[in-house]
Amino acid sequence: MSLTPIHVVGGGLAGSEAAWQIAEAGVPVVIHEMRPVRGTDAHQTDGLAELVCSNSFRADDWTGNAVGLLHAEMRRCGSIIMACGDAHQVPAGGALAVDRDGFSQAVTARLLAHPNVTLERGEVAGLPPAEWDSAIVATGPLTSPDLAQAVLDLTGEGQLAFFDAIAPIVNFESIDMDVAWRQSRYDKPGPGGDAAAYINCPMDKDQYEAVIDALLAGPKSEFKDWEHVPYFDGCLPIEVMAERGRETLRHGPMKPVGLTNAHRPDEKAYAVVQLRQDNALGTLWNMVGFQTKLKHGAQTEIFRTIPGLEKAVFARLGGLHRNTFLNSPRLLDGQLRLKAMPRLRFAGQVTGVEGYVESAAIGLIAGRLAAAERLGRPLDAPPATTALGALVGHITGGHLDAGGGSFQPMNINYGLLPPMEQPKRDAEGRRLGRKEGGRAKKLMIGERALADLGGWLGERAVQAAE
Repeated sequence: MSLTPIHVVGGGLAGSEAAWQIAEAGVPVVIHEMRPVRGTDAHQTDGLAELVCSNSFRADDWTGNAVGLLHAEMRRCGSIIMACGDAHQVPAGGALAVDRDGFSQAVTARLLAHPNVTLERGEVAGLPPAEWDSAIVATGPLTSPDLAQAVLDLTGEGQLAFFDAIAPIVNFESIDMDVAWRQSRYDKPGPGGDAAAYINCPMDKDQYEAVIDALLAGPKSEFKDWEHVPYFDGCLPIEVMAERGRETLRHGPMKPVGLTNAHRPDEKAYAVVQLRQDNALGTLWNMVGFQTKLKHGAQTEIFRTIPGLEKAVFARLGGLHRNTFLNSPRLLDGQLRLKAMPRLRFAGQVTGVEGYVESAAIGLIAGRLAAAERLGRPLDAPPATTALGALVGHITGGHLDAGGGSFQPMNINYGLLPPMEQPKRDAEGRRLGRKEGGRAKKLMIGERALADLGGWLGERAVQAAE
């Protein structure tokens, strides 16, 4: 049987994942990626699934972290994003971080080698053509202005957007390792087994206060036309965090807990700046939590006052890009279709999820739903007890059900999943403390999610997540 192709607009994480799921279902798919015909303010290559901000997919432990559970569910669904991420991981403590170039190249190569995938370069200006009876719009935070405006005109919505900030990347050879040291917080090993995945730069109180003063006083990039646009809390510029209180950073990305200075083990650092490996060679390191809108000259001046970074050479300085998303609870149905034009589905950050993995997860679901529809096999979204289903529920109505208010982007978190009662005793009948009970509860939520996902996938038996 000859099937009409499904069109996917956008070759980022969500679009790549959606296309992969469609192709794997046996349905032809055409990916439309405007780069390099038309570039963006944040992308540097024409590769599919290019990472433009951090290189981290965050925590990878499905037994105790909601994003780790999402990782496990996506692996179970045959995710190309997770497969290529696993294949190109770099040390990052308990997180899954990837070599951004190797990762993008792998996703691109696998998609182009698939017999059901066609890649077309060029911008889709405005709404997808009427002859595309099934299309997924996965244009992400950098949706072209013409397409964004066409969607807004169709839905009658006002413009919804926020800023994402990008962190600087430092050349390893320029870091003073006589001052800095290698260690993961609490020596916790990550997916690759490395318990010393971060470079740590210690600061005393005076040094910390001086950096805070400089962040507050430094010249920032300003966008007069966008002054009303809010930031997403998960990607706040470091100077914005500093404006919330002088201790905010010391209790956030610069917290010193769980770290011991290898050069001066008897001295307790007042604050610690961490850098995370950004490529497989270990030559580039990302300044964790240092996304910024400071002007470039100010960045180099301020960041070189951090002990260990006095001679830092920056492979990339920080910057800002704009992120656009829909009022999805009002505009999308439970199949991720636009109510005003059901032939269009939306996926990724434009739907109101935040984070690489969350964006790819919505692409995964959109692709499976579109493929099932094309094959005449109606499919519901995953159960709300799964991380995948919880994300879909949030963007298609769960937010409003929770009490209304303005819709804002959301990372996956346990608060989106149906609660379970925290156990008071373990299997041997011993009483559990609050922390032990909390860990046991998260494990129960993860086990329930994976079992229910197995049912959704039609698996007869579900094995423990690998």
